Amino acid sequence: MSVMKTSMRNFFAHKGRMALSAIAVMLSVAFVTGTLVFTDTMGTTFDKLFAATSSDVTVSAAGDEPDEMSRTGRPDSLPASLVKEVAAVEGAKSAEGAVSSMDVTVVDRDNENMGSSTGAPTIAGNWTRNDLRSMEITSGHAPRGPAQVMVDADTADKHGLKLGDELRTITVGGDITARIVGIASFKVTNPGAAVVFFDTATAQRGLLGATGRYTQVNVTAEAGVSDTRLKRNVTSALAALKAEQGAKGAQETAYKVRTQQETADASRSDVDEFMNVIKYGMLGFAGIAFLVGVFLIINTFSMLVAQRTREIGLMRAVGSSRGQVNRSVLVEATLLGVLGSLVGVGAGVGLAVGLMKLMSAVGMELSTRDLTVRWTTPAIGMLLGIVVTVLASYLPARRAGKVSPMAALRDAGTPADGRAGLLRGLVGLVLTGAGAFALYLAATADQAKQGSLVLGVGIVLSLIGFVVIGPLLAGGVVRVLSAVLLRAFGPVGRMAERNALRNPRRTGATGAALMIGLALVACLSVVGSSMVTSATAELDKSVGADFIVTAGNGGKPLNPATVEAIEGVDGLAHVTRMKETPAKVTAPDGTSESESLLAAEPTYAEDLRRETVSGDLAAAYGADAMSVGSEFAEKAGLKVGDTLTVAFDGGRTAKLRLAAITSDDTGLDQGAMYTNLTTVERYVPAERLPLDTALLAKADEGGKDEAYAALKTAVAKDPTVQVMDQTDYKEALQDQVGQLLNMVYGLLALAIVVAILGVVNTLALSVVERTREIGLMRAIGLSRRQLRRMIRLESVVIALFGALLGLGLGMGWGATAQRLLALEGLEVLDIPWPTIIGVFVGSAFVGLLAALVPAFRAGRMNVLNAIATD
Repeated sequence: MSVMKTSMRNFFAHKGRMALSAIAVMLSVAFVTGTLVFTDTMGTTFDKLFAATSSDVTVSAAGDEPDEMSRTGRPDSLPASLVKEVAAVEGAKSAEGAVSSMDVTVVDRDNENMGSSTGAPTIAGNWTRNDLRSMEITSGHAPRGPAQVMVDADTADKHGLKLGDELRTITVGGDITARIVGIASFKVTNPGAAVVFFDTATAQRGLLGATGRYTQVNVTAEAGVSDTRLKRNVTSALAALKAEQGAKGAQETAYKVRTQQETADASRSDVDEFMNVIKYGMLGFAGIAFLVGVFLIINTFSMLVAQRTREIGLMRAVGSSRGQVNRSVLVEATLLGVLGSLVGVGAGVGLAVGLMKLMSAVGMELSTRDLTVRWTTPAIGMLLGIVVTVLASYLPARRAGKVSPMAALRDAGTPADGRAGLLRGLVGLVLTGAGAFALYLAATADQAKQGSLVLGVGIVLSLIGFVVIGPLLAGGVVRVLSAVLLRAFGPVGRMAERNALRNPRRTGATGAALMIGLALVACLSVVGSSMVTSATAELDKSVGADFIVTAGNGGKPLNPATVEAIEGVDGLAHVTRMKETPAKVTAPDGTSESESLLAAEPTYAEDLRRETVSGDLAAAYGADAMSVGSEFAEKAGLKVGDTLTVAFDGGRTAKLRLAAITSDDTGLDQGAMYTNLTTVERYVPAERLPLDTALLAKADEGGKDEAYAALKTAVAKDPTVQVMDQTDYKEALQDQVGQLLNMVYGLLALAIVVAILGVVNTLALSVVERTREIGLMRAIGLSRRQLRRMIRLESVVIALFGALLGLGLGMGWGATAQRLLALEGLEVLDIPWPTIIGVFVGSAFVGLLAALVPAFRAGRMNVLNAIATD
């Protein structure tokens, strides 16, 4: 019989036993395929949007970048006269000025924010002919006066807006209150941005602070003129204009000229960063699922080979070579990989559609019309599924090839690997020891960057070491667990213990699959809990302010009207304004660093207590003075009294005296450079001065509650502004870390599900392997109930074995990672014992769940047929 025929016969004869392994392959491939389809679809959506919204050639200010908020609250702008200059360029059919800004907040009559809840921008501008590329007015008309506004249809649908409703747009120049006179629908998918349109004069006054200015000029090419040629002509015309301005002694304006494709690419580059985080993060978790699936596949084929020992021995006796037996098993694995991967690719597309629906439900619109399945996606999924399956089956196949013809005389299923070999144990101990040593080096590292690399090596080595040494650990750990948990169940418990110890390699591999997922859960739990506890302790130690006021909207600065309202609140001892001002700081020895100077009022030193290495921090807020962090001071060889050269972005260059060096051994404002607000205002023009990033406030003695309420009232007109006391701030931090961890746990759930399938498969195949034994036990008086209990207890002890190893390993990783975080100022190690204990107890229930079907099938066995099984 040929190898292929033998493989096909064996595969379909054991198709039920292969099913769970196929599901593991399918889930892993589906996760990879779904991730690629989902991110490719997002890319297609944004590509279509950016292509549709970009004109043939766009002229903007040199410092302008698409999809960025301005530090000043107003985007860079161009003179309106430029429109006529560009329109006269050879090859230009028309040119028009456009106004656009993301530094706005739009609220309805009930003061509810109309912006996206997913981080997509809120965009305000004027309605132009270029907008007709991507939108069409489906209700009402375009705005024709200062009291009229048009809104996009997606935002109108989400918030129930209709013609005649009132909207208030909060800008740096004041509020624009207008009624909706039109609704425009996107011709392409809008991922979630909220868009409002005004007439040109209103948009210029409200968004730019003056008429006669535009943020960009959109140029349309004549028929037959390429974008590249038009860009070249526009660039030449602008160069001539700059030369003319220079000859007249006028201030020259720098321009940026882009083709439609260049504008779309520039916009896409920012989106790519976000999508890559999603893509590679999800692929990382898919890789973990694949790794867990490897153990399931190894166990499946190892047990199938053990059960077919006599059959393989007979094949060897009648002339099959080692290579043929080996290839037979590998062909079975290939069939498993192909079938599992095929189903996984289809499931992956369904998963991507499900993710799109989920994102739409939370506010990020993605349409199935843009569903993108590149040929490489199923190819990658199939290749990964097949390769991983075949590689995982190699060791069992090699073991099958070593079966001798004499094995035909032995009982089938006799385990050939009752205890792990000496070599395996030595290798496992060496790897584990090397991993532990790497973790020790990481924990004692002086720099976080180098330490993180060593930590990665330690995690990988210790994980592999625990996997290799798992069979040796199984004997001792299972005996301890059994003594604590199983002995109370009498003979049934002792039989469950012996079954778990019968094949340490199998138990070790099954427990290792669960160990990987739970190790990551434990590690992240320790890191997350330590981050929150450390930050809380740092707040208690360093923050003297009673209140923190932020825009709470993706780093958006505070509106001047909000700052003015807060400064007018009664019951406050002081209010500290702070700005982040881009600047290049150069030391006397030439060492330079591009930093954002933190310009604040002198009371900032009271609101945030910073330890100084030398000098007096209060002096840094004096005239033409500043402070730097200890790391920069050490690198540049600085001492108090030195003079630093500070080139302010958008302003003049200053010579500032170093008045203090602050310690970077902190989690707050690490590496910050401080100076006085008045100093920055002296060197940076008012129109280029950044808005306040946050405010700190101190209440009068005994009036904290009243001041808190008054601050809430003062900022009520802008729903994006957050007023937090220290308790609020700690809760917000805890919520942020908690949401991130919950998302990671959700992704890790895939690996844990695959590990549970591994436990189910091990038990199911183990029951088949022990069919005759089970029949004999039933014949001498073991009841169905006792049999099922025995299998459930065996499952529980295997699950707890994996959980114990995983949680212990994960806590070690987490504690090491916390020591690296201590170098960044997060110095408190906090083990979340409720989470750890909860996961351990939950693992017992996982074991019970995994044993339900195998135990039920074992209980239904016919006793006589089981005894007669060969």
